Amino acid sequence: MDNFTFHNPTRIHFGKGQIARIADELPADAKVLLLAGGGSIKANGVYDQVKSALGDRTVFEHWGVEANPDFDTLMPAVELCKKEGVTWVLAVGGGSVLDGAKFICAAVPYAGDDPWQILVDAGASVKSALPLGTVLTLPATGSEANMASVISRRAIQEKLHFLSPHVFPVFSVLDPETTYSLPPRQVANGIGDAFCHVLEQYLTFPAQAAVQDQFAESVLRVLITEGKKSFDNPTDYDARANLVWAATCALNGFIGSGVPQDWSTHTIGHELTALHGIDHARTLAIVLPALLEAQKPTKLAKLVQFAERVWGVTTGTDEERATAAIAHTRAFYESIGIATHLADYDVTAEVAPLVAKRLADRGLTAIGEHGDLTPERIEALLRAAA
Repeated sequence: MDNFTFHNPTRIHFGKGQIARIADELPADAKVLLLAGGGSIKANGVYDQVKSALGDRTVFEHWGVEANPDFDTLMPAVELCKKEGVTWVLAVGGGSVLDGAKFICAAVPYAGDDPWQILVDAGASVKSALPLGTVLTLPATGSEANMASVISRRAIQEKLHFLSPHVFPVFSVLDPETTYSLPPRQVANGIGDAFCHVLEQYLTFPAQAAVQDQFAESVLRVLITEGKKSFDNPTDYDARANLVWAATCALNGFIGSGVPQDWSTHTIGHELTALHGIDHARTLAIVLPALLEAQKPTKLAKLVQFAERVWGVTTGTDEERATAAIAHTRAFYESIGIATHLADYDVTAEVAPLVAKRLADRGLTAIGEHGDLTPERIEALLRAAA
């Protein structure tokens, strides 16, 4: 296990009725920006609960944050915060709303001329941020308890991320009942996204990190069993509660502490979203099985461990068990309605050289835990995913 420093400052309020805790978290004189998506929180009663908890605080609202939050959607909110002297941001929605809120929090005090630079330099230029609270309504990204944000800019076909400890939420409310009204597609996407988050931190090579490995494996098993149960029975509180907490644990920093990580699937998948608008989780389902097949020789030991401990595959050669683990992974995505080939999204293999070139143009010519995924190999694995 490598040396590490683990710090997660986000306070979690989990369970039924916890939205009321907002009243205890925000200063009475706070000027709050309430950031939200398309309006579903008004239909399911979440908005009314939030407004009740906010009481007579000064609240400004910015709506319309889309999936894969867009820079040009968020910038008017940045200007609103500056104009009105907003002191807190409250994000109410799924991971896209939360990611957008993190960008706003960082962009308001940003000293540079162009806030897009926050994404270009991956957060290195972020020196401070407005405090952030969140109410999560879609279990998926883990953004409610981490320092990551992914922002799109459709005008230039880009999708980039940034990391900064300044944008950790101060608090997050996770009430599983707020997720009951989600469409099946969004529930599936959340399960698929969280599943890949765990694998990107787990499926590398042995690092003698027993706690992290076994915690990762337990979260994967919960996503497979409770995730599917929650997908099939959306109002099963216990199943949904386990799914919500599993998605948070998948990317709150614990699993990845002191171990090698490989975010290649996400790196490649972001390009497919930028170019073709495919749902983020579905790009992961396209890329992941092909990437694991391509990287089987260097990931073999962990793939065998994954096969045994998560999928119960205990017989056969190492090669056969690794192959079985990849097949089970693809089948799991398909079982919750997430297709796993480019053709399923009307995208041809001709996207492969374009993605490889876009990554190379950014200097991403040697990605993966061993730095062995070159543009040529990325092109080949995407062609295999056709």
